[in-house]
Amino acid sequence: MFYNGIERCASFAAKATLVLSGCFIALMALHITLDVVLRFVFGNSFQGTLEVVSFYYMVCAIFLSLAYVEYKREHISVDVVVQRLPEAMKLPLYVFACLLGIIYFSMLGYQSTLDALRATQSQETAMANFTFYIWPSRWALPVGFFATSIATFANMVKAIAERKAL
Repeated sequence: MFYNGIERCASFAAKATLVLSGCFIALMALHITLDVVLRFVFGNSFQGTLEVVSFYYMVCAIFLSLAYVEYKREHISVDVVVQRLPEAMKLPLYVFACLLGIIYFSMLGYQSTLDALRATQSQETAMANFTFYIWPSRWALPVGFFATSIATFANMVKAIAERKAL
């Protein structure tokens, strides 16, 4: 019962952040395409395309998709040494690695939340030819990091329930 709740929560968080990430990728492609078409057809383009792509689309596309990659266990891993260990050591080592990951991503989430709060309070801007607010994109990091912590926790609980390292 406990595992099913954790699994549903992690699945929802991972898939929701993936959908948001995909939306930002689609917006980025559309924005850049329109900018190129406007530049070549009319000789003029959107002001701030580089800034919007760099500070919004790319940040959100990368950090919001982390949880789904972790949930599906698709992060790059080098397990040459672990493959040679006895089966009895693999699960404790996996659980330990998950605990480290949860701590790491939670700390990143906590610090990036503090940074996002500070940026929001100060209405953080980037240097550009116009007033360009970047504080909203700061919130993608804590959302992505905390969702990744949830996905890592769900994978750890699943491994313990199955008594097998994932």
